[in-house]
Amino acid sequence: MGTVLLVVHLLACIFLVAVILLQRSTGGALDGLGGGSGASSFLTARGTGNFLTRTTAVLAVVLFVTSISLSLYYKGLHRQASGSILESAPTQSQPLAPETPTMPEVPAAGQ
Repeated sequence: MGTVLLVVHLLACIFLVAVILLQRSTGGALDGLGGGSGASSFLTARGTGNFLTRTTAVLAVVLFVTSISLSLYYKGLHRQASGSILESAPTQSQPLAPETPTMPEVPAAGQ
């Protein structure tokens, strides 16, 4: 289930970026992709604007729904696995004293 949601989420992200770049802008973006008249070569200027606006809105809704679904899905998985990170943390009953370093033994001169 999580994999399907993640794939749909990634596809929605990619298509949303592409649709936003296809829209008419002052900077050009990808508006001139289809030749001299841009993306409006298969539709009228108004029809293309309406189509891209509606497509952007639908993809934005899909993106929000998949984002919320993924967060709820993974939150449910982690809740079932453990209650809290504080419950699983090890506790120390007594403070640790720093160890004193020991000197290595030097062999005797005669050996």
